[in-house]
Amino acid sequence: MAESLSFRAAWRIARRDLAHSLRGLRLLLACLFLGTMALAAIGSLTGAIERELAGRGQALLGGDIEVALWQRSPSPDEMAGLEALGTVSTGARLQAMAVPAADATTAVPVEFKAVDAAWPLYGTLKLVGGRRVGAPSGLTAWIAPGVADRMGLKIGDRFKIGAVALTVGGIIADEPDRLGEGFTLGPVVIASDTALTASGLIQPGSMYRSKTRVKMAATADPLAAAARLKQDFPDAGWELRDRSRASPGLDRFVGRMGQFLALVALAALAIAGIGIANGVGSWLEARRPGIATLKVLGATSGDIARIHALEIGVAALVGIGAGLVAGVAVTPLLGAALGSLLPVAPGLVIDVPSLAFAATAGLLIAAIFAAAPLIRAREFPAMALMRARVSPPNPNWRALALPVGGGLALLAALILLRADQPLLSAGFLGGAAVLFGALAALGWGLRRLAAALPRPRAPLLRIALANLHRPGAQTGALVTALGFGLSAFVLLAGVETSLDANIASRVPARAPDYFVLDLPPAKAGEFARIVRAAAPQATIRTVPALRGAILAYGPANAMTRVADLATIPDGAWPLRGERGLTYADALPPGNVLTAGKWWPKGYSGEPLVSVDADLADAIGLKLGDKLTIGLLGVERTATIASFRRIDWDSLGFNYVLVFSPNAIQDAPHNLAATVELGGRADSRALLSNLVRALPASSVIEIGPVVSRARDILSQMSTAILAAASVAILAGLAVLVGAIAAVRASRLYDNVILRVLGASRGQLLGLQLAEYGLLTLLLAAIALGLGSFGAWLVIVQLFEFEWLPDWPRVLGVLGIGIATILIFALAGSLPLLRAKPAQALREL
Repeated sequence: MAESLSFRAAWRIARRDLAHSLRGLRLLLACLFLGTMALAAIGSLTGAIERELAGRGQALLGGDIEVALWQRSPSPDEMAGLEALGTVSTGARLQAMAVPAADATTAVPVEFKAVDAAWPLYGTLKLVGGRRVGAPSGLTAWIAPGVADRMGLKIGDRFKIGAVALTVGGIIADEPDRLGEGFTLGPVVIASDTALTASGLIQPGSMYRSKTRVKMAATADPLAAAARLKQDFPDAGWELRDRSRASPGLDRFVGRMGQFLALVALAALAIAGIGIANGVGSWLEARRPGIATLKVLGATSGDIARIHALEIGVAALVGIGAGLVAGVAVTPLLGAALGSLLPVAPGLVIDVPSLAFAATAGLLIAAIFAAAPLIRAREFPAMALMRARVSPPNPNWRALALPVGGGLALLAALILLRADQPLLSAGFLGGAAVLFGALAALGWGLRRLAAALPRPRAPLLRIALANLHRPGAQTGALVTALGFGLSAFVLLAGVETSLDANIASRVPARAPDYFVLDLPPAKAGEFARIVRAAAPQATIRTVPALRGAILAYGPANAMTRVADLATIPDGAWPLRGERGLTYADALPPGNVLTAGKWWPKGYSGEPLVSVDADLADAIGLKLGDKLTIGLLGVERTATIASFRRIDWDSLGFNYVLVFSPNAIQDAPHNLAATVELGGRADSRALLSNLVRALPASSVIEIGPVVSRARDILSQMSTAILAAASVAILAGLAVLVGAIAAVRASRLYDNVILRVLGASRGQLLGLQLAEYGLLTLLLAAIALGLGSFGAWLVIVQLFEFEWLPDWPRVLGVLGIGIATILIFALAGSLPLLRAKPAQALREL
């Protein structure tokens, strides 16, 4: 029995061999580099975001608990309950118009943020120039750079909001709770509660939002305190948040983005595994004569495995190391792409757990997918390896079971332990296993089908068909690699085109020119005259505008209270907090009744309400059910009379709940209005006249708002596609590797055909026919798999509509097919240059 080589001797042989054979492991290096880079970058980014949210939760929210209410402040009992929890800071938010004292013709819509002396409870406001300040006092204001730029203001200048003149005390550089405030319709102006009172903007029916924040003791539990508040005041109608949910919209977006990025990383890892298997197999195939020679000279199977495992290990460490460095380097780029959407600190992010996970996963992937070719090289005797070209040995599946099965189980356990969403990761792993199995079964089926089909008369087609099922055919490996690659192309195209279509539909091209808020009913006639004077063709629409929360719904004798719901049902977003309410005698424009009847003009019976049909479906409402709302702290109940389909594609007035006038018109309220100019108009003069005549109203120009919303969605789309491109690059590497692996096995075939008289053109035609048959068969399957994956990302993950541009998707699939054929033909060129005599001597 031959004595095994020592580790030192095996390493010496491996090191010498690596000096000139590392180029053969380029595919292994590329796939591990891409997979590890994806894991490192995505793990580092999500880790940084989670740490930022956890560390800045109090500053983002402005407290440990926040209570928000529309059109009222907390009642004395509610305020006593909040003050019992800790230090309280009160304030208000509302839309307003800012006008420079020196130029009354320039008006800018702003978010007026009134705060008390205790603000901010956490964090510090920084001004341009580096000064750190707290709440402004008296009639001083801190203004956002957007206000300063649009109004030409500098420190010391004066401007008016409503009836009060404010002095610019500083320009905001960093507002601690800005992300927690959410989307606004204008840049912020921060002033004292004294300034808000002096402005005269808060009147009965004014559309403002009070915010009361609580700073609790360090040992207190905000979650428990929030639960007690909900229990003590179940019908308050407030929106209550704690520091763990400083920005629910941001939390949901981070969660969805994190899920998507995790799927991208796992997909890149799975695709990298395929490439590693192909790359190592191709490299060992090129090393076949050397392996056989070592065995003839007395090397044991263990020696062969040890030498080549060392070489693969060194190459894997190089690829993983480079991937970790690239992942750390690319994280700031991802952070910059999402900087205005997510709380990401600038600069390099080194997240040790994420980097360790990426390195470990990369090593496991390399070991799992390199096991099969290594075992094949170890198990077979020298003579079998010498004859492998003409008589390929059958794999020993039993020998593969332990290293491959055990490695996969260890990798799955590592991924699930690390995952923030274990169910999502488990679903992906199960889906990947099913996909691998399906593609393997498809490869086996194609081989059987090719063997069963009648032989074509054309020689090239006959040989191409035979190449799909002959001994040693790489059909299974090609089907898996090409299937994954083409599916990745389709998935990217489906995601990209759906995102583009959602951006176009969710930020509509048709919208009014102006929104007007807090228009007093007594001023409606004057408002119309001013608009008509500046724009005679203008279309004006006014509606009553109120705010309220849905408190309960369902049959009169068994109503469901929203406060008792453990979770809000999917699609029932109007149940979260307060929403816009209105009343009308007639069906609003752009709405279509889907069930029930509209009440007649002048109706005076029991209070009625018409509900959005989507909300009715989400919570199971029926005609005749009751619906209770909280309006200015008072409960009101109405009977559901109809369901409506709403045209959400316009930026006009769209209300989930429309009441009969007798249900809510007695509550204090103002009007909201839209203005479509409908032709040439002096918009500057119109805005100036409206601000002078209606100082308590807010006039919002829609164009900048639409542009900002479109920019945010486009930024998100770019970030998503940038992340997904990593998986696509891995897919391209796999395609190249699969074709390279097949090319090595075709050298013998091409040499024999050359000896028998085949021309170079015929050999190229043979390659084109073989790959053409495979890609055409796989194209339909890839279209289905890629489309399903894109649908999951768009609909299930981001909750957008599934709006793919099928011509573009099919065009991208066609490009993928053309890419495969080009790579196949390019890979065949070196075979055509091979000299038959030299090639036959090397067999």
